[in-house]
Amino acid sequence: MFLKSLKIEKNSALIREISFRKGINLVVDETKTKDKKESGNNVGKTTLLRLIDFCLGNDGKNIYRDPEFKSKSNATIERFLTENNIIVTLVLKNDLDIDDSKEIKIVRNFLSRKEKILEINDEKVQTQHFHSKLKEYIFNSSVNKPSFRQIIAKNIRDEKNRLINTVKVLHPSTRHEEYEAVYLFWLGIDLDVADRKQRLFTQRKIEEDLQKRLKKENTLSQVKQSLLLINQMIEEIETRKKAFNLNENYEVDVNSLNKIKSSINRISAKLGRLELRKELINESALGLDQELSQLNTSKIRRLYDEAKSLIPDIQKTFEETLSFHNGMIMEKKKYITKEIPSLDLEIKETQVELNQLISKEKELTERLQKSGAMEEYEELILELNEAYEKKGTLEEQKRLWESSIEKHSLFEKELKEIDDGISSLDDTIQTRVSEFNKFFSSISSKLYGEKFVLSADKNDKGYELNITSLLGNPGTGKKKGEMAAFDLSYIQFADKLGIDCLHFVLQDQIENIHDNQITNILTGVVEKVNCQYVLSVLRDKLPEDIDVSKYEILSLSQDDKLFKI
Repeated sequence: MFLKSLKIEKNSALIREISFRKGINLVVDETKTKDKKESGNNVGKTTLLRLIDFCLGNDGKNIYRDPEFKSKSNATIERFLTENNIIVTLVLKNDLDIDDSKEIKIVRNFLSRKEKILEINDEKVQTQHFHSKLKEYIFNSSVNKPSFRQIIAKNIRDEKNRLINTVKVLHPSTRHEEYEAVYLFWLGIDLDVADRKQRLFTQRKIEEDLQKRLKKENTLSQVKQSLLLINQMIEEIETRKKAFNLNENYEVDVNSLNKIKSSINRISAKLGRLELRKELINESALGLDQELSQLNTSKIRRLYDEAKSLIPDIQKTFEETLSFHNGMIMEKKKYITKEIPSLDLEIKETQVELNQLISKEKELTERLQKSGAMEEYEELILELNEAYEKKGTLEEQKRLWESSIEKHSLFEKELKEIDDGISSLDDTIQTRVSEFNKFFSSISSKLYGEKFVLSADKNDKGYELNITSLLGNPGTGKKKGEMAAFDLSYIQFADKLGIDCLHFVLQDQIENIHDNQITNILTGVVEKVNCQYVLSVLRDKLPEDIDVSKYEILSLSQDDKLFKI
């Protein structure tokens, strides 16, 4: 899919309509930054990229949010977008050279509820289905994972992670198994197992936490050995009890009492198990709540500060990154705690059953006390009851251990089957990476005279993609060049293998690349790739030998901003 056009309307009045073409598409800021009175900001060159991203499923808040503080926003832009019902229409086209090739028209506005506009090909789409619809239209895929937004993350390089990382383009808290699903999809391997694999990791972790808790009391071996011993004790007490000559009714009542006590202990242990599981789930949820404000705050702050030192004019704020992270954590919390209602119901039912047994125990105990049994026999019965209670506790611990081990084993088995299924594709994966490297090494060689190499490495959590530079770690400028080489190579690779992909890359802050590489990209590399390279740039940051008019699709300035306000 290529970008065909982007239209911005104020109600029914046209503000701008930008047409895109193959090759280089420059969004030029004419501000003279050499004049210290001019900043080169806020004319809308990056906003254009974000409007495209908005049409592709972003929430659009980064269009008007203050770049430094999440709580502050550009009130003028925010009011302009909402009070004037700004409508953005993006048209994608399968082939710009074929007039009747497939098109996708996406229409959005910034309003909510009944005033909200969200359409694909003139059909209204519910918000919760928007990303999946785009995934079906663009990638012909209906599986849940990876998500549409994860797949296209590398095509829209205006966010912090995407400006400093080539393949690790998702949120810093993204788990390894999520990345694996994205990487395999990029390589043309669309498996309907990624969502299940991520759920299995969560379920396995709950069982591992439960076993850690159980181990603090007794190991499974200790429980089994204790059960053998308590059974021997019960057998000895039963033998001694038979030596007493008591009336038949008394014996029946005693036996009934023993069974009830055993049941009480078993049900009590079951209730304890249910409450323990609920406690574990709540602890997991609490851990996620703490992660919202503690663990990842420091990690993300360090990452943000590092990125800020490398990219002073970074567009995404620390607070926005933290907010995105927190949103993901809340989704995890929602999944983990979904079992709570059924647990509460089972706890309530178990408590009712326990109360009924306790009532019966009280009735039988009072009846036996009135029968005037010998003191020695009562002591024996008490000893037997305690033994049965201990047995019930041990049996429940054993059942809980064995149930958790069985569940953990099933999760491990299914994870292994999934991993084995993915590993069976190793030859295909390595072959495709090798095919990708033909393009990657060629473009990187043209840019820097060295060959970058992509590798698919497998560890205990799955596959990951890594890039090796023969001359060590690249600097900031060369990192941008590495990204350009990767993005352009991927489009060539996808076309070669017939993999559905976006044939455009949106790139911000390309000024960090050396003039030689910028010239090479603009005049030599992109024209040989069936793609669109959309760049937001300051005119006076471009090399002087570049004929800007040849590539320019939009010119902006302090007197002619994107929204014309």
